[in-house]
Amino acid sequence: MSEQHYDETFDFVVVGSGGGSMCAALLMRTLNKSVVILEKTDLVGGTTAYSGGVMWIPNNRFMAEAGLDDSYEKATAYMDATVGQSEDAPGAAPVRRAAYLQEGPKMVDFLVDQGIKLRRIGYYPDYYDERPGGSEPGRTVVAELFNLNELPKDWVPKLRPNFLPLPASLDELFSLATFKNSWAGKRTLAKVGFRGIMAKLTGKHWATAGAALQGRMLQAALKAKTEIRVDSAVKSLILDEGAVKGVVTVKEGKEWRIGARLGVLVNAGGFAQNQEMRDKYIPHTSAEWTGAREGDTGEMLREMMLLGADIAQMDETMGSQMAIPPGRGNTTGKGIEIGGVGGQMELAKPHAILVDQSGVRYMNEGGSYSEFCMNMRKRHATVPAIPSWWIMDAQYMKNYMFCGTMPGSKKPQEWYDTGWLKRAETIEGLAAACNLEPVTLKATVNKFNADVQAGKDTQFHRGDRAYDRWLGDQFHQPSATLGTIEQGPFYAVPMVPGDVGTCGGVVCDEYSRVLREDGRPIAGLYATGTGTASVMGRYAVGPGASIGPSFTWGYVAAKHAANAGNIIE
Repeated sequence: MSEQHYDETFDFVVVGSGGGSMCAALLMRTLNKSVVILEKTDLVGGTTAYSGGVMWIPNNRFMAEAGLDDSYEKATAYMDATVGQSEDAPGAAPVRRAAYLQEGPKMVDFLVDQGIKLRRIGYYPDYYDERPGGSEPGRTVVAELFNLNELPKDWVPKLRPNFLPLPASLDELFSLATFKNSWAGKRTLAKVGFRGIMAKLTGKHWATAGAALQGRMLQAALKAKTEIRVDSAVKSLILDEGAVKGVVTVKEGKEWRIGARLGVLVNAGGFAQNQEMRDKYIPHTSAEWTGAREGDTGEMLREMMLLGADIAQMDETMGSQMAIPPGRGNTTGKGIEIGGVGGQMELAKPHAILVDQSGVRYMNEGGSYSEFCMNMRKRHATVPAIPSWWIMDAQYMKNYMFCGTMPGSKKPQEWYDTGWLKRAETIEGLAAACNLEPVTLKATVNKFNADVQAGKDTQFHRGDRAYDRWLGDQFHQPSATLGTIEQGPFYAVPMVPGDVGTCGGVVCDEYSRVLREDGRPIAGLYATGTGTASVMGRYAVGPGASIGPSFTWGYVAAKHAANAGNIIE
């Protein structure tokens, strides 16, 4: 390094503490390299900790242990048939897709070797399971429930909480949703309840989903003596002799320069919380509709752009259709509390459809949540569809969770008083309440009901995929996802194309190096996470299509930086 002044120096500097950060740090520490993780908020774990914590990793060890047939070749065929259909998506270049499929299983093996307790969800289909190479059982990897009391006491309050306050795994959460209609759901309810009682008696503090994953990663990183700092926003990257060799942060209110002998990994999120950037790159969307956490404001993306980084796929999000009750939107800048928002797991249940502002149904209500939101935005370009209307009947309200409320329960009066939740005794009355053409909405519902009676969605093939049926109600016969809308009263709420983060940003190569517009890497600069142009292109191929890449590219970046560090000395 040059004679520039640094207040301190590490081998590797990681900006942000979301998915992939502690994975990269762990790898560096196994090689006896010094690492610091700089988190700008007062909580570690990023949006990953708040999320479901699922990683989509084909051909992983847990699939092999379960006797499930998967391979690099099958996963390649699947990505070719999905991601490969993306237009203008350099983040999903074939060489990057190949590297992801090769390195993802190695990353999982590495974490298990470090003592991270991972497993697979028994059944969680790929979103396009019917396409070549698709997996109906699914390719998910998640963490076991984690007792937060295993962390050093002073770190427990620094781990970002999860959206799910129950001591339940995701599998159990899916089962709980069926408790009214199945004995399996009732047994799960009893099991989770008993676990909660025992936790109180024994002093355990269970974390689930993303908080369990990041809690375990934090525990391992601390044991490996990784330096982790909160309230440490990075102001800029230091370019020294043509390479990124450090960062400028703030320590005790003063500018603090940290050198990086082997490189800097940026994993600071995207720009979901930045309305100015959303207006520029993703029009007709709002920061009030995001579940991304408060640190997702895009300043590190802009900093990399100042160094000449190429950007792509900036108009894409990790979509999450949302029906947002009054007072539940992201008005504080801290992200939506997902548990009180409906859509992703609810609209594919029987007895419900989505229509645009003309009263016409225009898509399969099941399937990939990212494609769902993409369809809303595309529709809006020709027919007003933001918001669209989620239409359901009394059968739906009796049997299914709705925006965080229990099946059959009385809905908050505020929802009616504010006009957010519409209710009418007839479809025509509901149309009038929503300012829709009654004849059009009635015809739409009649067509859907006729298809339900015939057992086939002739318009959009809802229920043809295993994933559609998984989103539905397996105990509803004869279809898990198709049910008539015919029993009043009828209900409607507006639905918007929300998200859990953006998935466009700097373009990286197969080694996670940030590239310039001419394709040359910016020496010493690596990136992963939602501030990069996603390897998934313009698709979400399955559950964990953002967290899986974040971890994998963090792992890849650390391997490359450790092995090629002498290039920037």
